[in-house]
Amino acid sequence: EAGDRRKAQSAARADYEQGHLTRLITADTVSALRSQRGYKSAANASKLRSPLHPHPHPAPRSPLRLTSLQHHARSMATSKVEKTEDEWRAILSPEQFRIIRQKGTEMAGSGEYDKHYDEGVYDCAGCGTPLYKSATKFKSGCGWPAFFDAIPGAVTRHVDKSWGMERIEIVCTACGGHLGHVFKGEKFPTPTDERHCVNSVSLKFNPQEGAGKFEPPPRTGFFSRLFGSL
Repeated sequence: EAGDRRKAQSAARADYEQGHLTRLITADTVSALRSQRGYKSAANASKLRSPLHPHPHPAPRSPLRLTSLQHHARSMATSKVEKTEDEWRAILSPEQFRIIRQKGTEMAGSGEYDKHYDEGVYDCAGCGTPLYKSATKFKSGCGWPAFFDAIPGAVTRHVDKSWGMERIEIVCTACGGHLGHVFKGEKFPTPTDERHCVNSVSLKFNPQEGAGKFEPPPRTGFFSRLFGSL
C-alpha cells in the first residue's frame, strides 16, 4: 500500500512538473513570437522610413508638370526681346513689319496658314517664341488662322479701341509683336468658346509629330444629323 502511494505521488509530481514545463514553454514561445513580430514590425517600419521609402504612406501626387514646350514658351516670355524699329526692319520683311510691328492685318483668305492643319507648333515670326499648338487650331471659316487657346504664358491680351470699336488684341508676350484679336462667345464647338484670329504673317510653323489635331465633337442637333452629310 505504501508503495502504491509513493507511485501515485510520483505520477502526480510528474504531471505537475510536465504541466509547469509546458506552461513555461508556452509562455516563452509566446514571448519570443511577440518579440520576433515586434522586431519584424520595427524592421518593416524602418524600411518604410528609409531614404527609398521616406514615408510609411505613398506621398500625394504632385500636379502635372508643364511640357517642355510650355516651359520653353514661359522662359522666352519672361526674357523680353527688345529691339529698335530699325533692328526690326532689318530682320522682318516689309509685310511682316507692317503687321507685327505696326499692328496691320492681312487680307482675309490670303494667309499661308488659314487652311493649314499639319501637326506642329506655330511660333512667333518675330522672335521665335512658341505660341500655338496644332491641337488647338480649328476651322472657323473666318479667313484667318483660328485657335481656341494659346500655349500658357505665350500670348498677352490688351484692349484695342482702334477703328471706333473695342476689341481684345493679342500680342506675343516676349516681343510684343501683334498677332491679331481674340473673340469670345461665337459658339464654335471648342473647349473655350474663344477664337484667336491670328495673322499668318505673324506666325512661323514648325512641324512636330505628336503635336495633335483638334477633332470637334460630333453634331447632335436634329438638322445636323439629317443634313450633316450633305
